[in-house]
Amino acid sequence: MTKPKSSPGILALLREDVACVFDRDPAARNVFDVLTCYPGIHALVMHRVANAAWRQGLRWPARFLSYVARAVTNIDIHPGAAIGRRFFIDHGAGVVIGETAEIGDDVTLYHGVTLGGTSWTKGKRHPTLMDGVLVGAGAKILGPITVGANARVGANSVVTKPVPAGMTVVGIPGRVVRPDAHRQLSDRPLPDHGIDLEHHLMPDPVGKAIACLIDHINRIEARLEAHTATEPSQFPAKNIRLSEFRLNDMHGDIRLDGVACSSCGNICDQEGCGPSPSTQQHA
Repeated sequence: MTKPKSSPGILALLREDVACVFDRDPAARNVFDVLTCYPGIHALVMHRVANAAWRQGLRWPARFLSYVARAVTNIDIHPGAAIGRRFFIDHGAGVVIGETAEIGDDVTLYHGVTLGGTSWTKGKRHPTLMDGVLVGAGAKILGPITVGANARVGANSVVTKPVPAGMTVVGIPGRVVRPDAHRQLSDRPLPDHGIDLEHHLMPDPVGKAIACLIDHINRIEARLEAHTATEPSQFPAKNIRLSEFRLNDMHGDIRLDGVACSSCGNICDQEGCGPSPSTQQHA
């Protein structure tokens, strides 16, 4: 996703970056407020200048400018990262974007997001975010993977595998839960700018799995209770010591003697039984 040669200039990109804030942050009041009080805008403006210097071979000035941006905004963007149009970092604190990261158009990141690498080898080692991706607060996307267009990454998720377009990923490790078309309520269509910020609608795959297991256990217990209620008891009514029974298996008879089985050595819970010969030998 290299930046096309015909892309707009820095001033044109800045106008788009400021305009998109009003679509994604209801707290934005006016342009002056956004230009003076939004660290995400400050970091992005300084990155676009640093990236232009980086691509022209001015590596140290680019790195120093990104260092100044980090000191001022608490947002660490490597000057080599490729960032598309209308990019928005909400709040911004603690965002880290690595050198080989590639970000498409209309992408939104919340605070605490990391686009990091998983190896020390040179070359492509950071993720690629396609157009329209939204990444929730605290999420970590690691390695040279691709997050498809219009996908969403839930808050605090850790994503290390590619994400198909239009899907939602939540959890540690990140799990794909359901497509974009199914996560919207019938009376809540996507807004005009096409970015879904309804984080509370994200499902919980782990909770759903546990609920299914509990439901399955309840059905098994109900069937077992119904079966035992209609089946006569297999043992005599009077109390008989377990050592008086013989158990048959594929290897022949196994007799329980005293507190330990003479065949396998398992402990018997019958009171008043002395140890078996095998137990006595190990005592």
